[in-house]
Amino acid sequence: MIMFVLNNEKTKFPVKVWLGDESQLEGNCLEQAYHLSQLPFLHKWVCLMPDTHAGKGMPIGGVIAAKDVVIPNAVGVDIGCGMDFVATNIRVRDIREIQTGNGTIIQAIIGNIMRSVPLNTERYKNPQKSEVLDRAKEELDKYEADQNLLPLIDDGYFQVGSLGGGNHFIELQEDQDGYLCVMLHSGSRHLGKEICDYFHKKASELNKKWYSVVPEEYRLAFLPVHSPEGGQYINWMNLALDYAFENRAHMLDKTCEIVREVIEKHTGSAVEFGEEINCHHNYAALENHFNANVWVHRKGATRVREGELAVIPGAMGSYSYVVRGKGNKETFCTSSHGAGRCYSRTGAMQAFTTEQVIVDLKEQGVVLGKRKKNDVAEECRFAYKDIDEVMAQQSDMVTPVRKLKTVGVVKG
Repeated sequence: MIMFVLNNEKTKFPVKVWLGDESQLEGNCLEQAYHLSQLPFLHKWVCLMPDTHAGKGMPIGGVIAAKDVVIPNAVGVDIGCGMDFVATNIRVRDIREIQTGNGTIIQAIIGNIMRSVPLNTERYKNPQKSEVLDRAKEELDKYEADQNLLPLIDDGYFQVGSLGGGNHFIELQEDQDGYLCVMLHSGSRHLGKEICDYFHKKASELNKKWYSVVPEEYRLAFLPVHSPEGGQYINWMNLALDYAFENRAHMLDKTCEIVREVIEKHTGSAVEFGEEINCHHNYAALENHFNANVWVHRKGATRVREGELAVIPGAMGSYSYVVRGKGNKETFCTSSHGAGRCYSRTGAMQAFTTEQVIVDLKEQGVVLGKRKKNDVAEECRFAYKDIDEVMAQQSDMVTPVRKLKTVGVVKG
């Protein structure tokens, strides 16, 4: 196990960090960790995963357990952001060179995904089916206290089954045995951001009224779960979680339809899909840890109970993993959610050119699907930590089940 503990005059509760030493933490991330450790309602300690880096209020890759309190910024603006994954019975080597009317099979699949799935700020022209939003409308009394947010429910029908921008993606991958797999990364779209911003503002106003001991500059305003506002945040957060889960499932279904249609048309081979793994990495949930019922906040962190399957992506053109959890109690049964950034988006754009990234992907045989390529350096593999180093640093949390290499990627 690689881990060190910050426990000094700046900490009220210890901070456990799954890295080699303090020098591997960026300054802003360290400061945010110290802020977290001062929260009076924490349970046990703060955890920082090996992919950690500075976020808004709380570091990405941060985990805390809180007693009777929820913190909107400790969940984040993309509530329910997470991963979906499925493997196929098709070997990549058997389809890689086959030509269609739209390039190779991989190129044709990537092109069809881009034509079928709205990307970044795009939306469907017509409302899509959503059991989650239908149920929300049937249970409108759960949400009516927050009239400003109600239009988001109707608006959500036009985004369910769409891919966000930034680090969100749909990838075709090859596993260590040569089989084609599908992995995607997306969240609750506009819905989650509006919910977070609305309740963070409300929490800030209430914290001032209560003369809270948590300073405003920490950006960690909280809501007691038994307060009306805390209960409303939990209702809206859970709606966003369900919506994000459904959003990924719809995209995966559509992507798998495209994969099946293109491969069966051009090879005659029947495509079969394995077990789906759909998991969040931005959320808060009531769990029992060390004999206490606490609200575990995972911001850019993945739950991995003993035996539980999860997905940990790297970066496009790099490797990703399907893992099985070890149920590490010290991390509140959590692992990293990815490789973690070592360059900010602006820093990556300054350090690497579009041409460098495009050439790198071509050299690796990766098909890139992206409408505007001028910001592609933001998400290049050089902007992220080495996923294999991250995996080595969390060997006490998870066991790798599949190692996956990008062969085609759609970016918002």
